[in-house]
Amino acid sequence: MHGYGQFCPVAVACEVFAERWTPLILRELFAGSRRFSEIRRGMPLISRALLTQRLRHLEDAGVIESRPAAGRGREYRLSQAGTEFHGVIEALGAWGQRWVHGRASAENLDATLLLWNIRRRLAVDRLPDRRIVVRFEFRGVPAGKGPKTAWLVASRQEVDVCLKDPGHGVDLVVAADLAAFTRVWLGDLSFDEALRSRDIRVEGPRDLVRAFPGWLLLSHFAGVARPQPARAS
Repeated sequence: MHGYGQFCPVAVACEVFAERWTPLILRELFAGSRRFSEIRRGMPLISRALLTQRLRHLEDAGVIESRPAAGRGREYRLSQAGTEFHGVIEALGAWGQRWVHGRASAENLDATLLLWNIRRRLAVDRLPDRRIVVRFEFRGVPAGKGPKTAWLVASRQEVDVCLKDPGHGVDLVVAADLAAFTRVWLGDLSFDEALRSRDIRVEGPRDLVRAFPGWLLLSHFAGVARPQPARAS
């Protein structure tokens, strides 16, 4: 039997929402992804076939709509029904930030996902009025979980992640332990603490080195308050 076989609204909603990967597809759409390739960059481990299947299921359920994109492929957008999932996604993310420990454990590390998040949460209005190239050199990257070296090419108009040398002069080099940088991104560790422990090093002109932490807007959920540890009586 497909589904739960119940008329309960919770059950029928879960038949649409609670399949593996579906909440993350919605997360990507709420974050602004529109093309198939953009959605997949935020979910590096999903196969193309499975993503195609999930998108089709969401479209059949009336949660998303698609139309031909300029050039080739399709563009996906949330319908009115899909937009109503926003509060659910926000609540899930806040709960995970507040209560789940070990978010930056080895099995959850992913350099590709981290770079994609940096790309879309970079404070471009704080950048110099020119192109900036940052080379990331990660250590501690699990096998199959992204590149050890990548380039962020950023300006006030556009930000992109390159897995091959883009051929531009490098302004900053960020050498970092992937787990430590992920913890900084999640708000679990301050950038200054990571610098002091040498888990992150930033090299380049002094003004850019000082400015770099301020370009990072961090995870959308980094500001979620954590429960205070219980005091011993």
